Amino acid sequence: MYDLLSKVNSPADLKQLSMPELKVLAKELRSFIIDSVSKTGGHLSSSLGCVELAIAIHYVFDTPDDKLIWDVGHQAYAHKILTGRREQMSTLRQYKGLSGFPKVTESPYDAFGTGHSSTSISAALGMAVSAKEKGLTDRHHIAVIGDGAMTAGMVFEAMNCAGDMKDVRLLVILNDNDCSISPPVGALSKHFSHLMSGHFYAQAREIGKALVRPIPKLYDLTRKAEEYSKGMVSPDSTLFEEFGLNYHGPIDGHDLEALIPLLKNMKELPGPLVLHVVTEKGHGYEPAEHNPTQYHGISPFDVKVGIQKTAHAKTYTEVFSDWLCDIAEIDEKVIGITPAMESGSGLTDFATKYPKRFFDVAIAEQHAATFAAGLAVDDMKPVCAIYSTFSQRAFDQIVHDVALQNLPVLFPLDRGGIVGADGATHHGAFDLSFLRCIPNLTIMAPSDENEARQMFYTGYKLNRPAVVRYPRGKGPGITVEKEMKELPIGKSRTLRSSTAETGKRIAFLAFGSMVYQLLPLAEELDATLIDMRFVKPIDEEAIAQAAKTHDLLVTAEENVIQGGAGSACLEAMSKLGICRPVLQIGIPDEFIEQGDNASLFRECGLDNESIKEKIKARLSE
Repeated sequence: MYDLLSKVNSPADLKQLSMPELKVLAKELRSFIIDSVSKTGGHLSSSLGCVELAIAIHYVFDTPDDKLIWDVGHQAYAHKILTGRREQMSTLRQYKGLSGFPKVTESPYDAFGTGHSSTSISAALGMAVSAKEKGLTDRHHIAVIGDGAMTAGMVFEAMNCAGDMKDVRLLVILNDNDCSISPPVGALSKHFSHLMSGHFYAQAREIGKALVRPIPKLYDLTRKAEEYSKGMVSPDSTLFEEFGLNYHGPIDGHDLEALIPLLKNMKELPGPLVLHVVTEKGHGYEPAEHNPTQYHGISPFDVKVGIQKTAHAKTYTEVFSDWLCDIAEIDEKVIGITPAMESGSGLTDFATKYPKRFFDVAIAEQHAATFAAGLAVDDMKPVCAIYSTFSQRAFDQIVHDVALQNLPVLFPLDRGGIVGADGATHHGAFDLSFLRCIPNLTIMAPSDENEARQMFYTGYKLNRPAVVRYPRGKGPGITVEKEMKELPIGKSRTLRSSTAETGKRIAFLAFGSMVYQLLPLAEELDATLIDMRFVKPIDEEAIAQAAKTHDLLVTAEENVIQGGAGSACLEAMSKLGICRPVLQIGIPDEFIEQGDNASLFRECGLDNESIKEKIKARLSE
């Protein structure tokens, strides 16, 4: 079934193939990706769109000596397969298996670890400057970046820097998959792109510039003439040329006969360069072509029938979606904001019902936070929904533009804690720690679906900055009340009280997702279980009372221990002069890789059996 693919174990094998064989390889590779991802889950549509591009890059360039960076990494499965990891694809995103993203410790062909978007140009430029300083003038640096990632400000900062460095070997490949192949990507465009990427054109271009540069008016006229002539082939060229990057394209990213000669030409040119390729997300698998968003990040599925909708209990994301639509119906000042995560963050229904009050600001978390601040300072009620792991990018804006001005911005933080198969780049492990230190910020962590709804409402009513931080997926299955109620700020609730009058009495101070997980263990140990609800302000009264009546306090959170919710409890005890043994349960001081949540919880010591053993050990001391 995979006659050619089975013989390709490295780019060196790839280089031995003829053009007809490369086309057959592309078909086999695409089929292999579909079959593999249907079993493991993963990012399908993006990877299907980059099959020919991955083949062409590895065919033309000499990786790993030449450095290749896949921005974000969603599209890198073909790259992984072509660089000796075909047999490991069955372990993709599995515990102790292949990472779903490029990872420097996994392969020498992964030049830079990615996972968050828009980093590739900066990293490749750094490598290019390093190569120049070391005298490695023949080493190439290729950054493959999608049109979505191009919306982030970091990309423009990198291009602005790169434009001044004419003596580095940097090739930026813009993978434009947001549209179908447009007329400018036809035969005429292909001819002009090939012509303009040639060495003769580049030499003539520089000689011409040198001749007219001493005459400012003539130089300006010829520069504009070149821009306009390129604009006839592609209107996208002007932006890159203004940054000082030599632009080529657009070209069909699925046409190997066009891609390979063009890349060979560009390999001989001085940098920095931009090649604009147009691809189709989900290319080669009809369901993914028709709905690339649905097939972006997927669980295992049946290739023959595609993804099928199944009934399930509401996820926290869906609880947020329902609440946002409900509150928007009541208050016309409510504005929904997302940095390119409309579906993932649960804003699709809101966008449909209230399109004029919905803003997808693209991959720009910093802008999203300050945009929300601008709305809030002018009496609107912005709700800025961000994944926990991506909120890291907006830290300064949350501090300076929102909290410092004490503005009523609500930040629903989805995917807090362990997120499973996406691994180290996507676990929401740090938010409680880096947000807890910010003045004026109220931080809530719901233990169930109904608490989540009431916390969204509480944050909305606060009239100051607020965060509601919740995990990926479903809650414990608690019925969600339609009525919205404000929770008392900084007050916990006790779900279970110990009945023991003698012996070692234990009190769990649990936050968010850990509350209902610990309920069976609390029953087994006859321990008190307190749903702390608020990470900030912390319920000092509940902590003091628990310390007074129990022998061991156990804090539990799905966040790193350093600076997290447990640390807030210790600070409260120090402030109140309370001395009691405390066991902190949380994510250890290390980056946690991919895997199923059960395995990762065991590894982190967050499962009930591990917690029980830790309690026994502490009590024995």
